[in-house]
Amino acid sequence: MSLADLSIDPRCLRILKAQRIVAPTPVQARAIPAALEGRDVTALAQTGTGKTLAFGLPALTRLARAKPGANRMLVLTPTRELAQQISDVLDPLAKALGLRTVCVYGGVGMTPQTNALRRGCDIVVACPGRLLDHIQRKNVRFDGLSVLVLDEADRMLDMGFLPDIKRILSVCPKERQTLMFSATFPKEIQQIAANLQRSPHRVEVGAIATPVDAVRQGIYTVESSGKTGLLTKILDDPKIGPALVFLRTKHRTDRIAKALHNQGFKAKAIHGGRTQGQRQQAIEGFRSGKYKVLVATDVAARGLDVEGITHVVNYDIPNSSDDYIHRIGRTARANADGDAITFVSPDDFQALARIEQALGKPLPREDWEGAVPVASTFRPARLGSPTGKRRRVVYRGRRLARARWKLKVGPDKDRCPWQK
Repeated sequence: MSLADLSIDPRCLRILKAQRIVAPTPVQARAIPAALEGRDVTALAQTGTGKTLAFGLPALTRLARAKPGANRMLVLTPTRELAQQISDVLDPLAKALGLRTVCVYGGVGMTPQTNALRRGCDIVVACPGRLLDHIQRKNVRFDGLSVLVLDEADRMLDMGFLPDIKRILSVCPKERQTLMFSATFPKEIQQIAANLQRSPHRVEVGAIATPVDAVRQGIYTVESSGKTGLLTKILDDPKIGPALVFLRTKHRTDRIAKALHNQGFKAKAIHGGRTQGQRQQAIEGFRSGKYKVLVATDVAARGLDVEGITHVVNYDIPNSSDDYIHRIGRTARANADGDAITFVSPDDFQALARIEQALGKPLPREDWEGAVPVASTFRPARLGSPTGKRRRVVYRGRRLARARWKLKVGPDKDRCPWQK
């Protein structure tokens, strides 16, 4: 089979032939015919399988056959790099058809993008956050939108763009063609597809991966007071590459980043209390290697996409399984190795149980050198009647021993803490 057999516009075929692209990839061969018919399509395929042409060729062919109009096609993608790549692929094809493309993403000035959008175009390739800014400033409208593409849908979900996407879709016509491309198909993506698409044609190329399958995960039982010491031991390992550390609050994020900096680590904190410029500067420093450790809250890490992160450390356990999956999805990208380490204190049992229940499996427990043996604190003869500070120490010891017994790790894993 060749691309010429798929009813693609001949002008596009000439451009592709000049690029020595004549045969469709599997995802193209299965998605293009349905998309040319105007059907919604859900395609599950990994990066590098030809997804851009799988949605671009049928969409451009249909736009060339339809009446002219502004902003008739919108492609949403999670990162600036992907937006540029998609635009680079679509732009020569669009020009051959007399269509105009505008690429919109953050990290650069808005004025050139504003001018380009106001001059008018047929295709908008955009990252959700920056596009929403333009919509709110009334720089662009999508009243005539006929084709919506969600590329790398799972990554957009993982990066926290779902609220922005919902707000963008609220200003788009409901009568449209929706093409969704994703490497994985978690429940959230299934729900999005059910809400946005009508009887979609489904394409699956290769095995369907799940975000957590590629990540080595481990649970470390530790009292809250011992977390920072354990974190520095982990980060001291020369095998550790760029690491992302998650905490719940802005104050704790600053405190841990400062503690790491004082211990000689190249660490930087990002959270909602920092300006957009400060957060962007920290992220770019992390991406360039200036910082080895990025300490972040969930909200501040929204939109973070840095290749090569080897470790994610949940200093504070996330509140939900969704947050857990989103956090650990920052590592093991593009078939690379990645580790996710979660610190669990006695107060975190219920949160851990919810995460394991959602994942459908227990997470591996890990012992760590320096674990405090606390089983002896349960021998009443040795304790007497503790009061004041000693009572608090005993109470913490009991909680940690109970934690290790429940989690089956450490010196108390085989001994019930209620036994003498």
